[in-house]
Amino acid sequence: MKISRGSPEQQLHLLLLLLLLLAGVCVVGYKPVIIVHGIFDGPKQFKTLSLYISKTHPGTKVTVIDLYDNLASLKPMWTQVQGFRKAIDSIMRKAPDGVNLLCFSQGGLICRALLSTTPDHNVHTFISLSSPQAGQYGDTDYLKWVFPDCVKKTVFRICYNRLGQKVSLCDYWKDPHHMSRYRQGNSFLAKLDGDTPHNNMKAWRANFLRIKKLVLIGGPDDGVITPWQSSHFGFYDSNENVVEMRNQEFYKNDTFGLKTLVARRAVSVCVQSGVKHVHWHSNFTVFRTCIEKWLT
Repeated sequence: MKISRGSPEQQLHLLLLLLLLLAGVCVVGYKPVIIVHGIFDGPKQFKTLSLYISKTHPGTKVTVIDLYDNLASLKPMWTQVQGFRKAIDSIMRKAPDGVNLLCFSQGGLICRALLSTTPDHNVHTFISLSSPQAGQYGDTDYLKWVFPDCVKKTVFRICYNRLGQKVSLCDYWKDPHHMSRYRQGNSFLAKLDGDTPHNNMKAWRANFLRIKKLVLIGGPDDGVITPWQSSHFGFYDSNENVVEMRNQEFYKNDTFGLKTLVARRAVSVCVQSGVKHVHWHSNFTVFRTCIEKWLT
């Protein structure tokens, strides 16, 4: 093939591009993917998910943040947000076209708080994988591991005070029967949702709205996220009836920008039945159905 136009350097670049195309090599790059683990997890639980991403999108840089692993995941949520922010910031700075953030379980709330409190982030898509975005209230194995002598009706006595707020689970424990205590004693989720007014809410909302896509994934057989609809911003009323996302006060008031994202058609809700909580990140059907198409 004869190339007759352009400088020798331009001709060389064009020739290399043609060779790549003829060789069947994809020249379209994918945004880096950052994965944040959940409670009692660490990077090793996400080897399968990382492999899925690498096989379907060759060349994608996948980073599972190695921080607050296992028992360290019980540290206060704001402490973890600060640590994860530092780790993720260095990755974002090397990705001028943006990154995708995939966060599991408790990690989904860490990521949401990080997005809300970071004015210069360049996260394109935020994927919340089975995360208690509207709070947690249920007698599960995770609760028994943290508070073995408690049932859900009594946990508020531990969580809604200064000492309890030093345990991550308490930071998003939301007892629908004691909402006044929750608003007074919770220093994390109540602030993110705007249930506890503060001067930063307007700025946090603007920061969160920098994302281009929000993907919410969960399902009825999860067994840990309670109610499971919390993964889609639904939650109990005082009678423990589930109130779906659009009827939540934080949605109707557009407190942190969720209603605006829906109006932009920037929210995707994916429901998968038959998936237990610990299997979301290793289930290939979940990956192909709910995750893969957003990792561009």
